[in-house]
Amino acid sequence: MDPSPASQEARRLCAVTGGRGFMARHLVAALLRSGDWCVRITDLGPDVAMEPAENDGLLGAALRDGRAAYISVDVCQLAQLTEALEGVETVFHTAAANQINNNFQLHYKVNVEGTKNVIEACNTCKVKTLIYTSSSGVVFDGVHGLFDADESTPYPDKFPDAYTQTKAEAEKLVMRANGIDELLTCCIRPGSIFGPGDTLVPTLVSYGGIMIIIGDGKNCDDFVYVENVVHAHICVEKTLSTEDNAKRSGGKAYFITNMEPVNMWDFLYMVLEELGYKSHFRLRIPLCLLKPITFLVDWSYNNILSHYGMRQPHMLTSTRIKYVTLNRTFNCNNAVEQLGYKPIVSLKEGVNMTTEFYKCFRARDMHISI
Repeated sequence: MDPSPASQEARRLCAVTGGRGFMARHLVAALLRSGDWCVRITDLGPDVAMEPAENDGLLGAALRDGRAAYISVDVCQLAQLTEALEGVETVFHTAAANQINNNFQLHYKVNVEGTKNVIEACNTCKVKTLIYTSSSGVVFDGVHGLFDADESTPYPDKFPDAYTQTKAEAEKLVMRANGIDELLTCCIRPGSIFGPGDTLVPTLVSYGGIMIIIGDGKNCDDFVYVENVVHAHICVEKTLSTEDNAKRSGGKAYFITNMEPVNMWDFLYMVLEELGYKSHFRLRIPLCLLKPITFLVDWSYNNILSHYGMRQPHMLTSTRIKYVTLNRTFNCNNAVEQLGYKPIVSLKEGVNMTTEFYKCFRARDMHISI
């Protein structure tokens, strides 16, 4: 059921598209904890499909008392979206195609056409604010490393994968929509997100705690704890709620990280150590040996495996190798100065909370979300 009229008088109504995704679950929880919002959760599933911990916790209680409602919505279906956004004040648009699947048609349909639908539905329903979860990858070409890149960094002429190409296209749509029909928009570009419910820890554990380093092992990355990404979304909403700040930040995009760039492999090793893997064994694979293998994997998928509906082995693709061997660090000064953003959880604290979460489950249960 939807929030009661009495509840709506005390709380504003927002919607979270893709609301059952990793980051979105944390965002929904934070919005409910704040006491300021009633939350309409939309996603593809026919029902909310809660884990036992969710059913007994904040989300379950909110769904039962009307502070939250779940609606099955496909962002590619404009009519469904328009119905779901009726009466909504703010939309947090997090829905996206799975990054692992490098299918351009799928990503374009969901990320670009789906975002067009979200914008049209927002205009039809007189939504005040649209906040889009983009990606720091929208300025990455897969060839050149990024050092302290800020928002003046242009989009590349060529993208390394369908996900970042279509996220960039969607981001442009959202920024251009600012000011049309009085809609205020803004985009968040998170770094590499980690936290309870992510895929990082299950992937590391799947290798038995062995640290497999690809390339020279010297590249840095800008990780960001999931609650800091959530905090950034809330900072954007507050910023756009005042006229002067809306004029300054409306229609813009902001990088969001933990503001603690680290050697990527040292960070992954720290996660493994916190999980209890104390072995110092590290396997280093030079790129000169790996490139022929990734070429064979890509060729096999494009010419054989895809025709039988088989998934591409995502860890050994040439695209994936670009992400784990090049520097990718970003400057958050604009977010700090214009949004009032500051990480609320340090990198070390985030690692501790993430690994404690996963320690509660055996390796076979690593798929469990919060």
